[in-house]
Amino acid sequence: MTRRKRVHFSLRWRFSIGLAAILILIVFTLSLFVLRGIEQNQKSRVESDLKQRSELASLRLRQSYLSSGLIDDVDGFLRRRGPELAGDLGNLLGGSQVMLYDKNGDEIGNSLPLSTTQDIDEIMAYAVQGKTVYQQSGDSLVYLSPIVWSVGQVGIVQFQYSLKSDQAFYSSIKNLLRNIGLSALALSFLIGFIYVQRVITSLRRLRAAADQIRDGQFLQESPVRRRDELGELSEGISYMSREIEQSFARQKQFIGNVSHEFKTPLTSIIAYSDLLDMYRDDPELLEEARMNIRREADRLLEMVEKVLHLSAMEQYEFNLNAERIDVQEPLEEACSRLRGKAVTFDLSIETDFKPAIIRADRESLMHIFLNLIDNGIKYNVPGGTVHVACRTEGDRAIISFRDTGIGIPQEARAKLFEPFFTVSKDRARLTGGTGLGLSLVKRLVELQQGSITIAAPASNEQGTAFIVAFPIVVKSLQA
Repeated sequence: MTRRKRVHFSLRWRFSIGLAAILILIVFTLSLFVLRGIEQNQKSRVESDLKQRSELASLRLRQSYLSSGLIDDVDGFLRRRGPELAGDLGNLLGGSQVMLYDKNGDEIGNSLPLSTTQDIDEIMAYAVQGKTVYQQSGDSLVYLSPIVWSVGQVGIVQFQYSLKSDQAFYSSIKNLLRNIGLSALALSFLIGFIYVQRVITSLRRLRAAADQIRDGQFLQESPVRRRDELGELSEGISYMSREIEQSFARQKQFIGNVSHEFKTPLTSIIAYSDLLDMYRDDPELLEEARMNIRREADRLLEMVEKVLHLSAMEQYEFNLNAERIDVQEPLEEACSRLRGKAVTFDLSIETDFKPAIIRADRESLMHIFLNLIDNGIKYNVPGGTVHVACRTEGDRAIISFRDTGIGIPQEARAKLFEPFFTVSKDRARLTGGTGLGLSLVKRLVELQQGSITIAAPASNEQGTAFIVAFPIVVKSLQA
């Protein structure tokens, strides 16, 4: 069974055929209206002219009758003087044929007796009844109008009217419109075709750009430069290409960082496992191996959890259970949970909380506060402090986390919130840092419509200060 080949019409030809159909319809409609207007104008002009002629004929006949002195015998006057009166009217009207009939429709005079006349029996019946009628045959028109005086209808006058000049004018206008229409159609179609061709070319470039992005070849510039919707679409595709390229680059870097960071604790675990196989009877080695394996395993678990958390926020719409929260409560809880760890590192946690009501997800807030306080503990010095404060400033709740630790160099601050970035790799391994905490904190803060910044320490101070700001719901009174 053979498969029939499907005929494919490109968008260019569809546009072109549609444009041609519209242009033909417009030209035809305009020509029709123009010709109909000319036809109506000619008809009105001919009817007006013939009406004036009939009124003039009636007036001339009445003047002739009154000047004859025959007051009572109108019919006899018209029959006796019919040929003379018809000739007089013909001369008066420029030599055109004029025929006179009595009120019964019988011919009584002809200005051109030798000329041929049309068969008018059908319309004469209407004229006898006092109606004005006409009949067209080719380029000639026969017009019958009753002659009505004060005594009633006394006769009928007939005019032979030539339509040659009107028909010639109508025909010339028709030909002119046809030529103009064809020229306009051809020119408009050509211009439209060129424009459609440009649009199709732009669409092909956009399609090629999309195929290029699909194949992993990202755009260096906008494929189409236009000041219209296609130009806007091109800019959108170019922007999408840059975002995908950056996303791939970040993803590649993220995977590389994950692989590298996972390798270090795994290498340490494997090394201690090998040592345990070699020195099973060394109690000190067993204890050291147990502690290090546990520490590295905890670090791996923390990295896995944070990587999964970050991945979930990247790939899916993160669900937040927003509620009205006084920031003091989760801050006090977070400080309470980490005071034991602070004591272990010979540190103290100081607090200064003022009421501030915000709308946020409680679990996310706790995660943010725990990470920032824990950072202040990990990167601090023995005998130091972590100072946590909350206050309102305008329409924002300002929460600060200050420590007296090693501080952050100015050149490292721009990358501090990037995944797996740590100021000191050795210090991070010593304290169990993964380099993911601040990246996760920044995402969670932004999801709460907040912001996080690093405050510059005073010249005589050491340490780091993170400032987190959230929009408040109700501005609380300062204590």
